[in-house]
Amino acid sequence: MRAVPASVREQDRSETETGPFGRILLASEGRQIPDAAVARVLELAKRSDASVYVLSIARVHGVAFGLPNPGLLPTKHEWDEQRDMVRKIVKRLQRKGIEADGRVVGTRKSTKVILQEAGLSGCDAIVMAADPDRNRVAGDFMWSQEPQRVRRRAKVPVFLVTD
Repeated sequence: MRAVPASVREQDRSETETGPFGRILLASEGRQIPDAAVARVLELAKRSDASVYVLSIARVHGVAFGLPNPGLLPTKHEWDEQRDMVRKIVKRLQRKGIEADGRVVGTRKSTKVILQEAGLSGCDAIVMAADPDRNRVAGDFMWSQEPQRVRRRAKVPVFLVTD
């Protein structure tokens, strides 16, 4: 029997489990959520009459000397930008007849927060926009590979939408 790499097993798991879902998390680690990801959520939600929870992360850039530093927190403009994006997507989903709500959270550890929010809100699936997969070692140092980290650690199906 040939060994199958873990990343292939995870990808197969996320692409074959298609529902039914009661609640779906549409998450972003801070990037704009593209129309393709919203379309994927609509497809999954309509298929199983699911509600959608939209979550976006306002990125905290780090700490200084082990203490939170106001200069590393998201600016008011960044918070407003994330809130506006979530608000628009929620309204768009509601116009399509999908029950939706959302929020913005500020954190340095977006993978952890996304998975916690999925568990707390009772989500059965996660949909995220993603860049193409990179080498796992190099990807661990890249903020753009956050969706792949979510896919590796999630206990529910994760659907990554690449352009």
